[in-house]
Amino acid sequence: MKSVGIIALDLDGTLLDSQKRLSERNKEALLRCSGLGIEIVPTTGRAVDGIMPEIRNLPGVHYAITTNGGTVADLAGAKCLTRCTLSNEKALEILNIVKKYNAMYDPYIDGRGISQPEFIDHMADFGLSGVMQDMVRATRDLVPDVIRHVEQCKRDVEKVNIYLADLKDREILREELSSVEGIIISSSLYNNLEINAEGATKGNALMWLAKHLGISREDTMAFGDGENDVTMLKAAGIGIAMGNGLEIAKNAADQVTLTNDEDGVAAAIERLILN
Repeated sequence: MKSVGIIALDLDGTLLDSQKRLSERNKEALLRCSGLGIEIVPTTGRAVDGIMPEIRNLPGVHYAITTNGGTVADLAGAKCLTRCTLSNEKALEILNIVKKYNAMYDPYIDGRGISQPEFIDHMADFGLSGVMQDMVRATRDLVPDVIRHVEQCKRDVEKVNIYLADLKDREILREELSSVEGIIISSSLYNNLEINAEGATKGNALMWLAKHLGISREDTMAFGDGENDVTMLKAAGIGIAMGNGLEIAKNAADQVTLTNDEDGVAAAIERLILN
């Protein structure tokens, strides 16, 4: 049995199955880990409000790493512990580039995604499945115009999430954004890009939280499936990629488990911690 103090868990494509559900087997494995005093830390590209109550209310879930490491939150105290965000000016620079493309763009501000009706009413055009559309509707605040809202609110932005209608635009936009200083570009889906401030990574956030809690790097475990999980898979004492994960995630990990639809998280926990 490996000594573990924190298990950092990506949600979509990792802990959750393809229908965005938490399986009973995964839930039971996490409950048993909680009983051992292990911190269960949702580590996601979602904003804080995008973590469903079923996960937030699990025993052992006291903290969350959100927006790819843009924020580390104390869920019990409902407060932000540390942030690494895009300045309002930098977010507007990004959005004014993105708006030239056939793209849906959501800046995340103060734990909520911001969108506009023209995107929400046409999500299928941007390649979002029915399940993804339900999740987006539940986690976005609607404003008439996203860019104008960012201009007027003058707030820092945790992350800019982008869905492309035409996949050919994805690498073209990525190349154009790569000239913007002080940002990190990653992805969690085949048709999206995610823009964070330089330094805002899941790996950095996990190491910050471990230090904050007095837990050594060697006693951290991380699960992920996508490009935005690579930093934490490399940083953790043991990084575990999902069987459905991208090759870049598998190459960054120490081990590969079963897929998210085969309870891959529980399978690895049972083998490495509970047995």
